[in-house]
Amino acid sequence: MERLTISLDEALARQFDELIAARGYSNRSEAFRDLIREAIESDCRRNSPPRYCVANLSYVYNHHQRELAERLTGLQHDHHDLTVAAMHSHLDHENCLESVILRGLTEDVQRFADTLMAESGVRHGKLNVIALETAEQHSHRHDPKGKAHIHYRPAR
Repeated sequence: MERLTISLDEALARQFDELIAARGYSNRSEAFRDLIREAIESDCRRNSPPRYCVANLSYVYNHHQRELAERLTGLQHDHHDLTVAAMHSHLDHENCLESVILRGLTEDVQRFADTLMAESGVRHGKLNVIALETAEQHSHRHDPKGKAHIHYRPAR
C-alpha cells in the first residue's frame, strides 16, 4: 500500500468530513479511494468508452399520463436482450420510480437509455454505467450442445 499526503484548507476539509460522515465512511482514506476510482472510471469512459457494461437506469414518471407506462414497458420488451431486471415503486398517487438493470454493448445501453429518458413524461432520468471486461478464463460450457457463455467482471 502506498501512502499519499494531501493538504486542504480548513473549510474544504470540514466539508469533506461532513460528506464522508453523511455517506457512512469510517475514514478519509476509503472516501478518497472511492473518489479516485470514480474519477479514473469517468476518465476512461470519456476517452475510451468500454465495449461492454452493466448499468442502472432510474427514472420517475407520471403513471396517469396517457399510455406512458405501456410505452415504457414496450421499450423494455423491445430491448429484452439488454434488460436484465426492472423494479417499479409507487412514490405517490401519480408518480412512479423505475430502476432498470441493463447489460450489453455500451453504445446499445446508452442508446436505449437515451430513448427511454426522451419519452414525454419521463423525468429525473439517470444512467449509471459500470464498464465490464470479459473474463475469458471463466468462460465455460453448460449445455450438452457445447454452447459457451462469457462471464464479465467490472473493469479495473
